[in-house]
Parts: sequence; C-alpha cells; structure tokens
Amino acid sequence: MNRRLLVVSISAISTLISVSVARAEPTGPADPVRPAPQIFAPGVISSEFSETTAAFTPDGKTVYFTRSDAYETDNTIMVSQLDGQRWSEPKVAVFSGEWRDSEPHVTRDGKRLYFVSNRPATPGGMPLITATSPGANLWCLERRGDGWGPPVHVDGPADATAMIYNPSITSDGTLYFSGVLPDGGSKNQIYRARLSQDHYHYMKPERLPFSDVRWNHMDPTVSPDGRFLVFASNRPGTIGSADLFIVFHRTDGTWTEPQSLGETVNSKGLENAPVLGPDGHTLYYSSVRTRTAGIFPKSREDASKVAARLRSTENGLRNLWFVDLSPWIATHAH
Repeated sequence: MNRRLLVVSISAISTLISVSVARAEPTGPADPVRPAPQIFAPGVISSEFSETTAAFTPDGKTVYFTRSDAYETDNTIMVSQLDGQRWSEPKVAVFSGEWRDSEPHVTRDGKRLYFVSNRPATPGGMPLITATSPGANLWCLERRGDGWGPPVHVDGPADATAMIYNPSITSDGTLYFSGVLPDGGSKNQIYRARLSQDHYHYMKPERLPFSDVRWNHMDPTVSPDGRFLVFASNRPGTIGSADLFIVFHRTDGTWTEPQSLGETVNSKGLENAPVLGPDGHTLYYSSVRTRTAGIFPKSREDASKVAARLRSTENGLRNLWFVDLSPWIATHAH
C-alpha cells in the first residue's frame, strides 16, 4: 500500500533493518516457544523486487501477490501455482497489469477475489488519485469455472474515499479493511463493514475501537470466524517503522488490547501486509530485511558478485515471509 506515512527512504531503511529473528517478547508465565519465520519461495516469489500480500486459494495451490518497485509506484498482481513442492514462475494475473493493482484477497470459499486499484470507478472515468499519490478502491471478481469474471467496483460506503486498502473478509461476509476516512484523521485506520440484509451491499464502515487515530493502523487480516485479527501499526511498542500486532475478539463483542508479535516476527525495519493462509494459523507477511546492511568491514567482492547480491532476496526491499501463529492463538485460548 502506498499510503505510506510509515515507509522511509531506501537509504534510511538500510540503516534500520535487522536480520535478527531473536527471542520473543514475554507474554506471561506460560510464554510458549515462538517459531522462527521463514522466507517464502525465495528466488521465485520472494525476489529482487518488492513483494507483499500473499493470498491463497482454499486448496493452497494458487497464490496471488503484489510485486512492485521500491517505492510502490508500479504495482502488479502476480499469480503462481504449486507444482509438487515448487511454485511456478509467477505470471501477471489476468485481471491485472494495466492499472496500479495490489493487495489481493481470496474469500474462504474461493468464490470471490478482492483487490484494490486506481482504475476508474466507472467506465471512461479518470483514474483514482489522492492529493499526493494514486488512489485505491475495492474491486471484486466472481469465480467462473476455472477462471474469473470481469472486475466489478465495490460501490457504496466501503469505497467512500480514494484511500481504501487491504480487504479481508470473514466467513459470514463481514469486510475488514484499512483506509483514510474522515473519522480517522490523516492516518490509516482499520474498519469493519457488515453486509446488508440483501447480502449484496456493504453498510457504513465502523472504525474498530483499538484503532487509535494517534497512530497508523492498517493491513488487517481476520480469521474466518472473526475471532482474531492481525494488523500493522506504528503504535507504541514497535521496534521498527511498523510492526505486526494481534488482537482477539471477545464473546461480549469487545476486543483485547493489541499484542505485538514481538522480535520473533518483527524487525527493526518494516513489517506489514499480513495475510492468513488457508489453514487459518500460518501468517504470511511482508518484511524489509537485509543480510549485510550496516555490517562493516564487509568482504570485498568483484562487480558480478556485488550485482548478484543486490539482485537477491533480503536486499533491503520487501519480501514475503511466513510464520506459524499457533503459539499466540493457544496463549489466548488459555
């Protein structure tokens, strides 16, 4: 997402990044062992470019994701299929490639795919823009056989501004997203929009109570049953320019206080764009990490090795990582 009040310059990022995935922050006397995150499909999906927002079909055999340049001025949604144990070379998704498309989300039943785009909301209209960057509205595709129907703009209050991002939908159709709306000031906040009685339109979005307007809260991914949600924020407690937090929805309708996923997941760089995988507990997310920044003296290399290193993953741009959230979920259950 381009909002990005949180994203610093590339030169500044290189001084912030840490490759450490060190000990977890304590959560109490029964603090579980936190699994270390792993980079997702290095050299195929995670590449020398910037990747975010990995959205899987229910069978886990197809993944849609965003690939872009360092500044997110050129975003395209890519698709890859799992062939045995390997992911295929990504291709441009059939519905993407002409506009600034990003942040795909496949519904739990696989029947719809949502994404955001600056494409005109009406045929023949002008591309969406904001005061400082291309805009973004929600779009939806319906599954048709083995493919998708044409993109349809999500009309109504959920697309009330040109700064709507990161859709995530529960099994009952409730839409969660982040955006800059009038009640959130100038920062990104997280909203929920329920389906209308006809199950076709979304009602007026409501900002979630933990989404404090003093800080950015964005990129929500919600569990199918709506029981927990992971998001990115620069709220107090972050160790980088944005960290990932988890929050749980209580049975009385209230939300717990957001809990950082700690240094196990978060780094001194940037973590954002979390997406739950089809199993409901594997979290895929975007992270800015590098193997060598700030380590001096470094090994002297010839020009070809320097170029190869800079064209590899973990080169200071965002790559996709994944981690098992089960320990965090289990801690709340107890």
